[in-house]
Amino acid sequence: MAGKITALEAQKRARERVNVYIDGAFAFGLSLRVAASLRVGDELSDEAIARLQAGDALERAHEAALTLLEGRPRSEAELRRHLRRKGFDETVVDAVLERLRQVGLVDDLAFARFWSEQRQQFHPQGWALLEAELRQQGVLDPIIAQVRSEYDEASALQAAAHAQARRLQHVPAPDFQKRLIARLLRRGFPYAAIRELLQDPAFAFPHLDESEEL
Repeated sequence: MAGKITALEAQKRARERVNVYIDGAFAFGLSLRVAASLRVGDELSDEAIARLQAGDALERAHEAALTLLEGRPRSEAELRRHLRRKGFDETVVDAVLERLRQVGLVDDLAFARFWSEQRQQFHPQGWALLEAELRQQGVLDPIIAQVRSEYDEASALQAAAHAQARRLQHVPAPDFQKRLIARLLRRGFPYAAIRELLQDPAFAFPHLDESEEL
């Protein structure tokens, strides 16, 4: 493939990429960043081409990781799985993760805290379920232990119980607690903690204030 660059053309469907032509024929595509130093007339050896293509793989993997991170923070394991599925080899994946780690975009403790805080605020659930989710995302035991020490399961249970009780307030009294307990168990809360909470006089189940917003 070694030879002289005879043309450098922006790709029609991906303007951030460049088609490289060697000796009049299309040879390969590169990201603009990798192709920035190339000029028509440059002679490329096989070794130089290999370096350019390796640099391009790194840029493509980096862009794929950034695209995934646009939606929400991700664990290192989640990013690694994603890049592997995209076909990038382990050397490239390791290099991209290190690059992201250096700028704070890969930080499993920050990710685990984000996940925990989101659950606490928008979908309160028991620690058992939250721990299972973190393990599924590849978070390691020391980080899980740190987040566990910070997680207020009692407050999460109260929030979940109030929310579910409001949804069940028109259920007949004989079925109310049974259905409430079932819902809280499905959210990973311990049965003993649920029973203790429902005995608290502050929870006048099922006689909720009808004026309370649903």
